[in-house]
Amino acid sequence: MTSFSCVASSAFNINSTKQLGELLFEKLNLPPIKKTKTGYSTAADVLEKLAVDYPVVKDILEYRGLAKLKSTYAEGLYDCIKEDGKIHTSYNQMITATGRLSSTEPNLQNIPMRMELGRMIRKVFVPKEGYVFMDADYSQIELRILAHMSGDEGLIADYRSGRDIHSITASKVFHVPIEEVTPLMRRNAKAVNFGVVYGISSFGLSQDLDISKSEAQEYINHYFETYPGIKLFLDQTVADAKQNGYTTTMFGRRRPIPELASSNFMQRSFGERAAMNAPIQGTAADIMKIAMVRVYQALKEKNLRSRLILQVHDELVLEVHEEEAAIAKQILTDAMMHAAQLAVELAIDLHTGKDWYEAK
Repeated sequence: MTSFSCVASSAFNINSTKQLGELLFEKLNLPPIKKTKTGYSTAADVLEKLAVDYPVVKDILEYRGLAKLKSTYAEGLYDCIKEDGKIHTSYNQMITATGRLSSTEPNLQNIPMRMELGRMIRKVFVPKEGYVFMDADYSQIELRILAHMSGDEGLIADYRSGRDIHSITASKVFHVPIEEVTPLMRRNAKAVNFGVVYGISSFGLSQDLDISKSEAQEYINHYFETYPGIKLFLDQTVADAKQNGYTTTMFGRRRPIPELASSNFMQRSFGERAAMNAPIQGTAADIMKIAMVRVYQALKEKNLRSRLILQVHDELVLEVHEEEAAIAKQILTDAMMHAAQLAVELAIDLHTGKDWYEAK
């Protein structure tokens, strides 16, 4: 049992949701946000709202994060080390609805990135002696695909300007000069930029930004006024999916969405959001697979010792011989940036390092 004592002046099992709920909402009298059939909810979204005002809740969230790092990664990955001293994952092509590759046994696509302590897990992944890791990550690939597939002239022009897309969006949506865009304005614009790709609702955006639903709807309305081609594209995509029963990526790959014909409102709503996102995320998956094939072929044709070892969503990792760093960088850059011809240029962030943390 993991015990945790605080101002409650008593020990309790922090891993017991029942005991934790009783402590927070009965002994400490914190305001309960959500109740379940078995008691008070202590889900992450509930605790994150409380953590703003109550330091003890912040400590509990930190404990949960550390406990997961220990069990899932520090201990979990150790158990996956094979006789050759390496960890080998398995990739699946037929599991995700979007067409992305998924990683299992272990899932190396799920190494934490938000917490610095979680990111440090990547330090345990090191290349062979005489090699370095080279990591390349697509920059805003889904938003760039949205600009291309929607044909919205404003978004295309904004990307071609070479300036920070989230600052430009904030300037237009909030009607202020770009020089006066604050970090908060940029953060909110970024949430809208990426949320639109997933068919985010005013409720969802309000939860993400901790603002009122009406204010969130106003952000979305201003966004579509700024980029009207996106609204037309998303509406037409949903209409076509309802008629055909499926969506298609830029390369013609289909995704059936039977939920669109459901009599259940929640399922239909899910189907509409999926229809908006599937062509975008599916096209991103197609582009990544094309890039992977081209990288592999180029490395093989040039008879290099460097090799492709990992794919994490929009990111490719190579184990590169130190003498081949320049040619490997050229191969990786060319393959990823020219995997598709879009109205806006594909962009990548590329780094090298003596471990995965340093390369990322």
